[in-house]
Amino acid sequence: MQKQYQFSSEQLESQIPHLQEKGITEFSVHDEKIAVNKKRIIQLIDLFAEYAPDLYVSFLIDASVVDKELVSAAEKIFCSFDIPLKATEKGGKLLFDKKFYSNKSRLLNDSGLIFGFQLSYADLPGDSLKNFMERMDFAIQQYPNHLDFPQTENADLAATAKVSGLFSAQDIRYARDLSFACRTFYSAGRAVPWMLSVLKPLKIYPSRFFADFSEWQRCNNCDFKSGFNPEAADHKEIEKMQLLFLEQKYEEKKCSDLFPIVQDIVKINGAMSRLSGEGSEEIIRTSYNPEDLLSPESMDLVSFSENVCMEECSVKIFAGQYGPDFALL
Repeated sequence: MQKQYQFSSEQLESQIPHLQEKGITEFSVHDEKIAVNKKRIIQLIDLFAEYAPDLYVSFLIDASVVDKELVSAAEKIFCSFDIPLKATEKGGKLLFDKKFYSNKSRLLNDSGLIFGFQLSYADLPGDSLKNFMERMDFAIQQYPNHLDFPQTENADLAATAKVSGLFSAQDIRYARDLSFACRTFYSAGRAVPWMLSVLKPLKIYPSRFFADFSEWQRCNNCDFKSGFNPEAADHKEIEKMQLLFLEQKYEEKKCSDLFPIVQDIVKINGAMSRLSGEGSEEIIRTSYNPEDLLSPESMDLVSFSENVCMEECSVKIFAGQYGPDFALL
């Protein structure tokens, strides 16, 4: 088991030069005081760049400090930003600034930086299940690498969800199961490259899709109550779950003719993610040429099916000079 170290925010500067000698390969800076201090974040990034350039660093970042200066600094190191997706309560109503977060997301996406959102529910007056599902739908539209739900990931934070006139106990359980389904299918399932294109033919919002998947998880004994841990599961196991459920949904929505494309897209992106994450090379079988599957055309599955010819392929996924690559066998 890999050793774990914890440092206070005051110890960070003195410890960064020694992280590599301790054998640390991943490091998280999740301090709420640092998260709102752009100058301090940039100072830490510069120290990581100088003393631990090969380290993967996860920063908790308040969206208010995300700007071109911070993005430029972050490009020096291998890092990701975890950004709380916050709503604010005013006069008993919950306000959520979509324009503000979409602008920050665009800046991060344009720079190629990895980022994810943290979502919570029923912890502010005025919140409702409908509002929470709308925030989830908005979040998925921004192409985050992952969505985190502290209330389902940390038992100590579960109690922050409070029953109110707008958020019943049943709603809280629904939101919990919805969050867990999203954690499994989207985040642990590494679905960001293809999620929106796969949902488009189904004509379904992400939150509704995850609600259906949570029911599928319950029926297959891999839901929140079962003790299933999506982050600890083998990615191939989750990929099988994704494909089984997607096949069911495409059949339900009378889109079964598109499923071979979906299956190929999920398989080739999954294999590439495992190469990046676990270093495992694979050989997969596809019904379409990988050049087509990884092209912008695959973003519209209906158009893809009408304009791209099927071509049975045996594809090797391997580490190329500039990242994951493939070759036809």
